[in-house]
Amino acid sequence: MYRNHSILFSYILMFVLVFALIGTTYAETLTLYSGRGKSLVDPIIQQFEKETGIEVKVSYANTTQLAAKLRAEGDKSPASLFWAQDAGALGAVSKKGLFAKLPESVLSKVPETFRHADGLWVATSGRARVLSYSPERVSVDTLPDSIFDLTQPKWKGKVGWAPQNASFQAFVTAMRAQVGEERTEKWLRDMKANGAIAYPKNTPIIEALAAGEIDLGLPNHYYLFRFKKGNSKFPVDQTFFKANDPGNLVNVAGIGLLKNSENQETALKFIEYLLSVKAQQYFVSEVFEYPVTEGVIPNVNLLPLDELLKIVPTFDLNEMDDLEGTLKLLRRVDII
Repeated sequence: MYRNHSILFSYILMFVLVFALIGTTYAETLTLYSGRGKSLVDPIIQQFEKETGIEVKVSYANTTQLAAKLRAEGDKSPASLFWAQDAGALGAVSKKGLFAKLPESVLSKVPETFRHADGLWVATSGRARVLSYSPERVSVDTLPDSIFDLTQPKWKGKVGWAPQNASFQAFVTAMRAQVGEERTEKWLRDMKANGAIAYPKNTPIIEALAAGEIDLGLPNHYYLFRFKKGNSKFPVDQTFFKANDPGNLVNVAGIGLLKNSENQETALKFIEYLLSVKAQQYFVSEVFEYPVTEGVIPNVNLLPLDELLKIVPTFDLNEMDDLEGTLKLLRRVDII
């Protein structure tokens, strides 16, 4: 009798193990190429995994590098999704015909301003370019009105920028579309001649301002808020240039679905999650970015979106697809 029970238990255990292995084998998984920093987006990815049971395998790298990688891999890429730091990288990948058109149920959640004209990618959050400065060394009434004023002799050796950073490169792409190649190249050369100090990314610009290395900087808006969160007296402030100046670019982080992905339905679940109120609130409250959907509680630290849109340059994000042209320009000027 006991022997029979032992055999029965063995069979039950075997079936449990088999079904567990089957469940593991067929669990939904996604491969995501993320140009967004791990510290920024890993919490929301983990939350998605917890709520859906879908495993997300993330490859983190520079947005520009990932865009180049996708173009090189073509239809053989293992990625299902590309989550980019800016619209320029998304445009570069969409020009190669690698994205699938997103369904209207997804596109309709986001204003036309924040999505690809043909529905090939959608924004996940908004990010503004700003002028950061040291209030200890620069008075508000002496701040430059335009980004073109940064080439004046009085700012020689006092401005920090990040030419290697994808956000800066996207800004240059936008400037080329707005004011032309010739004027953009002149600005870059004049900035270089005026001793602009290069940093690898945005965070060191904020740190350099606080340390007294520079007086002005050109980062994205949300980096300073992270420092202020830990120290409300952190000695750096920020502002915008005059209305419609190219320096006031509002770019977006966004995501596209690779058309050769074998699990597009699962990938769409991830995109829909990023546009959910829960995820959008995370971007606003924790990352200090602008929402791209309705129903989110505003962050008091941010300029209201309707006011922000009054000072940004009139510009179509879909024109930011010539990333290769920008990289060639930056190499020609010898700043990357």
